[in-house]
Amino acid sequence: MLARVFVNGRYGLSNRVSSGAARLGVAGQPERSSTTEASLKRTPLYDFHRAQGGKMVEFAGWSMPVQYKDSHITSHLHTRQHCSIFDVSHMLQTKVYGKDRVKFIESLIVGDVAELKDNQGTLSLFTNTKGGIMDDLIVTKTDQEYLYVVSNAGCADKDSAHMQAKLQEFKAAGHDVDLEYMEESLIALQGPSMAQVLQEGVCDDLSKLTFMTSVLTPVFGVQGCRVTRCGYTGEDGVEISVPRESVVTLTERLLVNSEVKLAGLGARDSLRLEAGLCLYGNDIDETTTPVEASLVWTIGKRRRQARDFPGADVIVPQIKAKTQRKRVGLISSGPPVRQHTPILSPDGRIIGEVTSGCPSPCLKQNVAMGYVETSFSKVGTPIQVEVRKKMIPAVVSKMPFVPTNYYTGR
Repeated sequence: MLARVFVNGRYGLSNRVSSGAARLGVAGQPERSSTTEASLKRTPLYDFHRAQGGKMVEFAGWSMPVQYKDSHITSHLHTRQHCSIFDVSHMLQTKVYGKDRVKFIESLIVGDVAELKDNQGTLSLFTNTKGGIMDDLIVTKTDQEYLYVVSNAGCADKDSAHMQAKLQEFKAAGHDVDLEYMEESLIALQGPSMAQVLQEGVCDDLSKLTFMTSVLTPVFGVQGCRVTRCGYTGEDGVEISVPRESVVTLTERLLVNSEVKLAGLGARDSLRLEAGLCLYGNDIDETTTPVEASLVWTIGKRRRQARDFPGADVIVPQIKAKTQRKRVGLISSGPPVRQHTPILSPDGRIIGEVTSGCPSPCLKQNVAMGYVETSFSKVGTPIQVEVRKKMIPAVVSKMPFVPTNYYTGR
């Protein structure tokens, strides 16, 4: 959920594919899976999705809508021009309590949570002792005496086990910390008209709720909601944690406004890729370090100096020394570029691999990201991609491909 920079989109940032999840290919269409519909988990909006014409697919062990009656491209462009609702209730939401809660979470992630203001959040990474990325997540330091953590659906079992193991270690050492896994649903309202739509239903002045800040507030009369200004599309948006029994009511109320439409995983995937946001399991995983993934900015300055996060002895030296590979953006024409497409130098030598790719509905070009040898990572470097055994010219491009529109109050 590098969404939520997002992000990941939980959402990563985050909304992202991991082990056991369906892989979204070009145009956001899922690859085939042997998992039966009956064995999949369902969000509280499942029946609503079906009633609205949602095409359901497997995603991270859940049955989720890939699109509705509108095409994937129509939903994508509607989000860029107006706003859309995405069901992200499959993501793991956790509260961390206790006077040692900040020390606890910082023992697991690379971010500086202690420096956050009340109700401010940060995108961060769970890392392992080898410096690999276990997941991406958003941590919000609330003024309610708990940390609010959102991490990825595909990593939910792994993340909860990882946190539980550390919890037992902390408790055994006499620290005061506890975890609560939340039952609330989560929906994302994303797009340039989000604030116009949502302001009608909240008492708080949304112009004061800036990117990566959060507030507890009723939303269109639904009590117990947490609204966080973040998302996985590159647009202004919020994620709303809402009591599960009220999520259908709130979604229906938001859809009363003609600016708002439902959108599925297909649009979510192409939107996050245009925004240059990582999908866990595709673009980052436990074999990838934050430096290789161009995510050094997630590592707090104090944390770098203290080297007190998992894998720091691997990661910190990489910040000054060049790694052998680096995540970059790519633009190409011709046939679409898919995950696992080989990346080649101008003379035909394999120098890397594409991790995500799709035709950009906004740019009318193929956009992708992947890892290349560091000597080929400079923006503007001409390279090639191998599509259907043909060499297609491409160029290393700056990300995001489409400018982001996060609201910073300016």
